[in-house]
Amino acid sequence: MDLQKQTGPRVAELRASDADRDRIADMLRDALAEGRLTAEEHAERVEGVLNTKTVGELEVFIQDLPAAHQGRPGPAHPYAPNRPQDGALPPRADENVVAVFSAATRKGRWRAGRRVHAYSIFGSVEIDLSEAIFEYQQVVIKAVSIFGDVQIRVPENVSLRGTGGGVLGNFEVRTLDSEDPQAPVVYVDGWAVLGNVEARPKRGKLVADILDRVSDRVDRALRKHTDR
Repeated sequence: MDLQKQTGPRVAELRASDADRDRIADMLRDALAEGRLTAEEHAERVEGVLNTKTVGELEVFIQDLPAAHQGRPGPAHPYAPNRPQDGALPPRADENVVAVFSAATRKGRWRAGRRVHAYSIFGSVEIDLSEAIFEYQQVVIKAVSIFGDVQIRVPENVSLRGTGGGVLGNFEVRTLDSEDPQAPVVYVDGWAVLGNVEARPKRGKLVADILDRVSDRVDRALRKHTDR
């Protein structure tokens, strides 16, 4: 008997992701267009969907609609683990980003290592992965803010996980789940002491889109070179 399967959480008890909420909202929009819901009912249900916490709570809003009986709604993709596997990542940082009474930024086209450490002491640190080159599937960002601010942005089609807390401060990581099981997973780990650490997706930024643009530029460069 598989004890892990027996004691694991049921699908209905799993935390709902943005992709899960978007899928239910699409069903409600279709029901409105088909005349199955009034505008008032649609607005009320959409508001409820945006405030749900688990996958099971989402089912309530579509249980009287045909879309709900075409297949049990559940996670649209496998979930990334909350923590990286032991020994999968090096204990030492590939890069340190430090701001002491100053500001430090990593953004644009830069290569993200497997481990990045960010320290903000009476300063501000911005780590923007929305256009970064992911050479590894798992990336850990250790963020420590003391009377400072650490802002982390990721593409919206990666998975994002966070473990940490605040001491008279704010530590906030907006959990994100990618539909692609091979997509990068960014783990944010740290503390905010009388400061702020915040990680969330940057809307409109996709890893695939970025790679496509780079490939297009390379193709154009190659064609230009061969046409000479």
